[in-house]
Amino acid sequence: MTRDALLVQSVEKALRVLQAFDGGNRFLGLTEIAARCGVDKSAAQRFAHTLHLAGYLEKCPETRRYGLGKRLLEVTYNYLRSNPLIEAATPALIELRRFSGQHIKLSLFDDTSVIYAIRQQSEREYFAASLVGRRVPTFCAAGGRAILAELEPARAADIVARSDLAPLTPKTLVDPNLLLEEIAAVRRQGYAVAAEQVLLGEVVIGAAVIDAGGSPVAAVHIAGSLAEWTPEEYARKFAGPAIETAQALSRATVKRIREAS
Repeated sequence: MTRDALLVQSVEKALRVLQAFDGGNRFLGLTEIAARCGVDKSAAQRFAHTLHLAGYLEKCPETRRYGLGKRLLEVTYNYLRSNPLIEAATPALIELRRFSGQHIKLSLFDDTSVIYAIRQQSEREYFAASLVGRRVPTFCAAGGRAILAELEPARAADIVARSDLAPLTPKTLVDPNLLLEEIAAVRRQGYAVAAEQVLLGEVVIGAAVIDAGGSPVAAVHIAGSLAEWTPEEYARKFAGPAIETAQALSRATVKRIREAS
């Protein structure tokens, strides 16, 4: 194996160490890191030590176990600050939050999943609802379904086929054929409605954001409580604002690309 190939392999393994800290695990020991990354304990120790020196991992002084480091926040900040869509979306979603009083989110499309990049929480929501970076399967998120509806049907079907169709709630739709029927319905009406697909008691409207090339890249989500709304009432109230905001962001994306060219 060439030196360059070994270097690439080492970088990939180091990134796997960072990805091992999921599901709310604050600290992991070397044995746990090794098992999650598919490397031996000595390799886990080398990678963890290097990442610790660089600030991407921290070490608990009492247990000597590793946790994610503050340096990762800097990387996240730089990404969010440099993304023109997020820059354009922030004031628009703040205004949508003021108008609707609901939980507002922007998700970015990443093949079989979407990642929340902006989350404007409502007054009654818990702490985790305000955090960015959560990854959700595309097939079950309202915004994800809105994005799939903007793709060619064959590509949408391929994404569904490659997805891990594990339910997030007892109500999550996981039948591939029914999912494709739902995506076709979203394609016809121009927005998605998802009730209790990601979180029990939640109803969400999703509308896709389109880039200058005509491809979906993100989605606007408006989320509320089924204790206050039926899905039909929620769609009548908030589908229009979700679509208008998504279309405004689509136009802003096109404008920024033209100005930069």
